[in-house]
Amino acid sequence: MGEKFAIVTGASTGIGFELAHLIAQDGYDLLVVADEPLIDAAAQDFRRHGGDVRSLEADLSTLDGVDRLLAAAEGRRIDVLCANAGVGTGGPFLEQDVAMWRRSVDTNVTGTVYLLQKVLADMVARNDGKILVTGSIAGYIPGTFNAVYNATKAFIDNFTEALRNEVKEAEGVTLTTLMPGPTDTEFFERAGLLDTQVGQQDKADPSKVARDGWKALLDGKGHIVSGLSNKLQVAAAGVVPQAMLAEQHRKLAEPGSGKD
Repeated sequence: MGEKFAIVTGASTGIGFELAHLIAQDGYDLLVVADEPLIDAAAQDFRRHGGDVRSLEADLSTLDGVDRLLAAAEGRRIDVLCANAGVGTGGPFLEQDVAMWRRSVDTNVTGTVYLLQKVLADMVARNDGKILVTGSIAGYIPGTFNAVYNATKAFIDNFTEALRNEVKEAEGVTLTTLMPGPTDTEFFERAGLLDTQVGQQDKADPSKVARDGWKALLDGKGHIVSGLSNKLQVAAAGVVPQAMLAEQHRKLAEPGSGKD
């Protein structure tokens, strides 16, 4: 085993998959986690970088799933945590099953907060460690037809900003929030957004987003908005009325909006 150890959640595809590659390339041993069997195949990819890579299929929407993840670390010191797991919820909220939106809330918020509390406590105690949390610029925008997801990311963006201030005296600990915009991952298919304008428009390369996040983490930055156009959207969100932002999001995410 190597000296450095990292955990990446949501690592089977997308941004988490790319983050795990970058971390493995930098010589870390890995524990990669996702809620699907594909995580085992992903781990095979990461092993080609030479480190010890372990995979775990776990449901991080549950406290038990997070506890299973922590147990799988087998007491190793966690040098880096990438809390990337997330679930989207496209479509009209009133038509969504409770199980659907609750899974998004429990994965994006409850599971993430619980994992951060457990891992960050150890990092602060030893005054060493780095955490990257995947938030989103969606947290700045009322998410018409993706209402629950955007609200969960608003929570994460806000929560990590506050938590970063709480632990600022632990100078060896960094907490970085990665805030991408629409990214070319399986998210849109899984959230039922393929027939929307945002589902069909050009999106950011997940490898670029991951590189931005990893560099920001290593540089000790508090947060990083990946992509110039996304930076502009975040700036605009501070001055444009919320009702107008909600209407703009409606045009992007309303079912069928991607059709000619």
